[in-house]
Amino acid sequence: MSITDAIRDYAQNKVEHIHLDYPRIIEVHVILDVEKHRHLAEIVLHCANHITIEADHECDDMYAAIDGVIAKITRQMRKYKTKMLRNHRPRRTEPQHFDEHVLHVDETFEEHAESEPKHVHTEQTVVKQLFVDEAVLQLEMAANRQFVVFLNAKTEKLNIVQRRRDGTYGLIELTVPDLKK
Repeated sequence: MSITDAIRDYAQNKVEHIHLDYPRIIEVHVILDVEKHRHLAEIVLHCANHITIEADHECDDMYAAIDGVIAKITRQMRKYKTKMLRNHRPRRTEPQHFDEHVLHVDETFEEHAESEPKHVHTEQTVVKQLFVDEAVLQLEMAANRQFVVFLNAKTEKLNIVQRRRDGTYGLIELTVPDLKK
């Protein structure tokens, strides 16, 4: 849709007041869409510590949709901030860095498996030391992520929290076998 100056100013004014609740916002994306009589407003916040908070609201009026999405994102941010302040525990160690590498498939295997992907995306990430409830909270705040890899602060083992299809969360505890035997 074409954005009028009034709608742009209204959205910017509303977004500028969000930082009062959560001051570590790095980047904000406001997405506005109109489909027949449906007005959709979506906000994606990129905050410090790789936290992404998303919300959307659909209404008959664009201004009401902007107000609704601002209310939703503000509730999510307050919930997150309250949980973090209530559950904040001092860390014993610095986060550990792990590298993810692409495994190369040898040519003889490629002849038999032509449907396999030839390139796999490689990415490096910092594995933070978290408690399980903090990892679940990060997964709740990022609607587009299916899992969080973290170093369990209680057991000091590498863990994965995953979002399941039924809406629950699963915890995977990774153990490394003793290769010296």
